[in-house]
Amino acid sequence: MTQLDDQGRPEPPLEAGEAGTLLGFLDFQRATLEWKCAGLDASGLRATVGASPMTLGGLLKHLAYVEDDWFSRWLHGQERRPPWDTVDWEADPDWDWRSAAGDPPEELHALWRDAVARSRSLTEDALAAGGLEQRARRTWPDGRAPSLRWILVHMIEEYARHNGHADLLRESVDGLTGE
Repeated sequence: MTQLDDQGRPEPPLEAGEAGTLLGFLDFQRATLEWKCAGLDASGLRATVGASPMTLGGLLKHLAYVEDDWFSRWLHGQERRPPWDTVDWEADPDWDWRSAAGDPPEELHALWRDAVARSRSLTEDALAAGGLEQRARRTWPDGRAPSLRWILVHMIEEYARHNGHADLLRESVDGLTGE
């Protein structure tokens, strides 16, 4: 049975195997981002802090891209899906961050939630096929491929780092603070 904290986030399991623990911490970090972005209108999702152009909407879109890139593209070798497949990433490497300002909040939340749902399903498939040792189908230029374990730990780090940004951004919008 999953325990939820005061913000409705699933607590990582205290006693689980390695895969269950990693997935528990990743889901906690995903839920933290969702909490920090909840209930905001377009203006709130476009708010910045200081000199940085980073926004909560940009975080949602960037993390949707990162979810799709690591689990769909790298782990399973799939081609980029919309909207990522039409972007010239070499000409505009920050497209995900920049373009979020023009997207309605409902679309940003849906894009991120859909990417997370795909990632969960693709992770289940990889665990069934090869466990945490399952190698990504895409490789780095030197031929090495990260394992599912590496990808999960990287995603936990990615969310944890960006959730620190989300704390500052959300506090600047309406004073919401916490973890």
